[in-house]
Amino acid sequence: MPHPNLWAAVLGQLLIHEETGCRHSALHAARLLDHLCEQEIDPQIRQLCERASQRLDHSGKPHACAA
Repeated sequence: MPHPNLWAAVLGQLLIHEETGCRHSALHAARLLDHLCEQEIDPQIRQLCERASQRLDHSGKPHACAA
């Protein structure tokens, strides 16, 4: 089971991306999700994390920050 701090980091980056559209946060969240997928987690959660990571990694959404 992944450490709760890893889950918190993913959630934090996802929230920042959702609020600001920050591309850097999206990429960071995608990397963290990929790391979660390497951990021992439920297969359905792993699939959700993989799909979310792919969407974030290819997100072309306009953003408010300069990153």
